[in-house]
Amino acid sequence: MTSSGTHPETSPFRHAETDRDAAPQFVLPLVVRIEKAAPPARTDALETAARAVLVLLSDERATAADGEWAEAVRAWQDARIRKVVRRARGAEWRRAGTLTGITLTGRAAGGQAAAEVRVFPPVPLDGWPKELVKLQVSGTDLDDPEPPAAPGPAQPVLWINPHIDMSAGKAMAQAGHGAQLAWWQLDGPARAAWRTAGFPLAVRTASPARWAELTASGVPVVRDAGFTEIAPGKTVAVEWRSPTDPG
Repeated sequence: MTSSGTHPETSPFRHAETDRDAAPQFVLPLVVRIEKAAPPARTDALETAARAVLVLLSDERATAADGEWAEAVRAWQDARIRKVVRRARGAEWRRAGTLTGITLTGRAAGGQAAAEVRVFPPVPLDGWPKELVKLQVSGTDLDDPEPPAAPGPAQPVLWINPHIDMSAGKAMAQAGHGAQLAWWQLDGPARAAWRTAGFPLAVRTASPARWAELTASGVPVVRDAGFTEIAPGKTVAVEWRSPTDPG
């Protein structure tokens, strides 16, 4: 992931854009639970993945200077910001739960199960834990039982590019990128307030007209590096709204 619109005072990067390819490369693993008989709704999965990234970024194990995850998070943010979403069910999901990480649960909708997403501290790009390395990346094609409601008036909105077709897994990673850009825009008190509110946010696909408006407005935009599934380009626009409503 690269980005535009990041404030210099809140950017975590310690290297220039051209130097980050030379740094050791890490990836943030996320695993979504997809049971055959009870898959989650697509939008719920996207929003839960975005919140999972925020919960990890705000966890004391990542933020404290001597935190258990601090060095891995720093190394990850020094390089390209990669996130990979894999799917699991049954015993695979239970094994994933034995590894250190955080599980977030979404909201059941339309008779479908609430999304469950587990996020883990960053790992080297070629150093995935054995419990995760064999999990499938493909097959995360999820649907919404009905069109999602309009975003609330006090929720940050992560707008997906309407011109790109992405699997649910890829879109979950992109939503996580967008949430991370939103996090970087905030100072300490604003971050604390958002965390206290439970990280309310919405993920929606923009209309073509809305997308054109957003990308011309100067809001932060995720620019995918094109490593997997889609060509390099803009994927998510972050429309910031004060997250005062806990939803």
